Amino acid sequence: MRFFLPALGLLLAACGAQPPTPTYHAEGRPALLSEWGMMSVEGGHLTLAEAVEPYDLNSALFTDYAGKLRTIWMPDGTSAEYREGEVWDFPVGTVITKTFYYPVDEARNMLRGDEGLIVADNPETLDLDRVRLIETRLLIRREAGWVALPYVWNEEESEARLMRAGYSETLTLAEAGGTTQTINYLVPNVNQCAGCHATNNTTRELSPIGPATRHINRDFDYAEGRQNQIAHFIAAGYLDNVLDRALPRAAVWNDPDVPLNARARAYLDINCAHCHNPVGPADTSGLHLNIDAPEDPNLGLCKPPIAAGPGSGGLRFGIVPGDPENSIFIYRMDSRQGDIMMPELGRSLIHAEGVDLISDWISGLEGSCT
Repeated sequence: MRFFLPALGLLLAACGAQPPTPTYHAEGRPALLSEWGMMSVEGGHLTLAEAVEPYDLNSALFTDYAGKLRTIWMPDGTSAEYREGEVWDFPVGTVITKTFYYPVDEARNMLRGDEGLIVADNPETLDLDRVRLIETRLLIRREAGWVALPYVWNEEESEARLMRAGYSETLTLAEAGGTTQTINYLVPNVNQCAGCHATNNTTRELSPIGPATRHINRDFDYAEGRQNQIAHFIAAGYLDNVLDRALPRAAVWNDPDVPLNARARAYLDINCAHCHNPVGPADTSGLHLNIDAPEDPNLGLCKPPIAAGPGSGGLRFGIVPGDPENSIFIYRMDSRQGDIMMPELGRSLIHAEGVDLISDWISGLEGSCT
């Protein structure tokens, strides 16, 4: 028996039965995603390691209709600190992951992944018969600050490899009615990650964007049942108890039961405000799209562009109340041209539903530009 048990352990390890163990690498850039131990491929599923907590956002950044599985892991005995109106203050050793995928049909045609499709029986896993994995991005909190590392999945969907120089691939997205869209999918290199995650143009330090209370104050269908994500993180020891206060909640941008203004502001906040805020990379534009920005010219109302060029389309104002067709916002959102489109990173397609939302919002604004 004493010889049988070690042999059995080796056999289970070889078969992939051993669960992954989350590992924080304080330095270096591991070549394989599996070296972090945050997730593994077992039995045809992408499965999260123990204590790796999934979460979702009320409104998410548009990325060519990709679905996203988001997770947070922190070392034992550590937790994040709540910060009013900001991303939580995460301890050294935190690893945040975001896995991009597309659902597939029986013929392996790729479908839209941002419409709440069920892609696994367990909402905390991904069924690889029903999705195609594209990439997993990591944000790691080290002593000197956050580090971003992009990993690209192989064709077998068995492992993801570090692509420091980035990666691009042409994908075809199947649409209703038999039509298709071509996606020029781009995985950013490690320097391009700062294009979104360096939210302060003075320090240029990387920071997470999504894990702020207003974005994750919502319910999630965990394996053990539906629960508010904030309460779940507190129960997991990942956040001090903050349930004794009124917590902000961003609107779900495509929820028709929510007022249009709240949905539009939430959409602009998550898609644009990491650059367009008073201290962001686009601070010289004077355009502030963060959720708490007042409704004045800095929000784009009757605001002329700081710099002329193709990005303005010859239009005079960012937002012309009641007139989306003459608003620079819509002109730039409705473009795929590199020197015109906004956001300028993270997409190759036009988010038609987002354009419709902001167009409807502008149509309902009162006033005129003189």
